[in-house]
Amino acid sequence: MVVRRVMPVIQSEAVEESREFYGLLGLEEVMNLGWITTLASPSSPAAQVSIMTRDQTAPVTPDLSVEVDDVDAVYAAVRASGAEIVHPLQDEEWGTRRFFVRDPNGRVVNVLSHR
Repeated sequence: MVVRRVMPVIQSEAVEESREFYGLLGLEEVMNLGWITTLASPSSPAAQVSIMTRDQTAPVTPDLSVEVDDVDAVYAAVRASGAEIVHPLQDEEWGTRRFFVRDPNGRVVNVLSHR
């Protein structure tokens, strides 16, 4: 398995204020779906942070996203481990395939691959 990026997800209603704040740190908007905005470093595009009001297709908002090269293989390994699947594996209309799992600390991790 290859991890392509790890990105914190900040749940907030202050999306515009957050965009401006993280802009001061050099991050620029690279995605905006209305309910989630992702900001990235122009010089290191895998360095990202997302601001999310609430997840539109899942029951909870994740704390962290981990992009992998083969989400189906990771899903199988996570299920076999007995970890709690919070949101089932599914294809999303914005071009990702993802699932949510709860880590040992109670945090929800969004595991995804781009299609």
